[in-house]
Amino acid sequence: MQPMQHQMMGYDRAITMFSPDGRLLQVEYAKKTVRQGSTAIGMVCSDGVLLVADKRVVDTLMVPESVEKIWQIDENIGAAASGILSDARVLIDRAQLKAQQNRVTYDSEIDTLTIVKDICDLKQICTQSGGLRPFGVSILIAGIDESTPKLFETDPIGIYFQYKATAIGEGEVEVEEILHSEYKPELTIEDGLKLSLKSLKKVLGENFNVERIDAAYITIAERKFKRVLKSRIEKLSSDLKEDKKPSKK
Repeated sequence: MQPMQHQMMGYDRAITMFSPDGRLLQVEYAKKTVRQGSTAIGMVCSDGVLLVADKRVVDTLMVPESVEKIWQIDENIGAAASGILSDARVLIDRAQLKAQQNRVTYDSEIDTLTIVKDICDLKQICTQSGGLRPFGVSILIAGIDESTPKLFETDPIGIYFQYKATAIGEGEVEVEEILHSEYKPELTIEDGLKLSLKSLKKVLGENFNVERIDAAYITIAERKFKRVLKSRIEKLSSDLKEDKKPSKK
């Protein structure tokens, strides 16, 4: 049965209704929303974990710093999202609250997987309850548990997977092709940042602009969420341009 026939018969009207071939069409629409969002990249490196995102600032009158694509959940955990960012904000607020409650209750930082599972539990409830719609957002959650960097991806249906490196959003296919060929676990955060910028340059082409890029990392040594300064991104971007110039013989 074709998707249009499914729609005509109303199988896409409610999240709780399966189509005859076992599909939840509202969930599939939510996944399409994520693929239309701006690109976010996560990477586990030898010295920590890295998140890089395109903020898609296309209006020159907009203040770039006002657009958030990467958030701090706890000192040792960060997140990046693609899709409907208002949906992401609700989930991030929930994750931040859970992290704070863990510190108050147990006097210790929360582990990354607990945050991931909590977010995915709420996402899953929204695929099984009438009157709700799925969260139209995928979130990359990166953290350091003890001395181990970890990266997870959650999708709109509430499934999560652990990755060494991955991408979400409109540039997912192109970026993952580059990651498959060039990513190595031995890469440092600096190397990972260069590879991420190279990937985003390929995806965005002439639209690439340093003002659009947001990046953050957590090192194994310090275990503290830190944002990458714009000056550092500018320098690495200019270095990439220099590398592309043909050498003079």
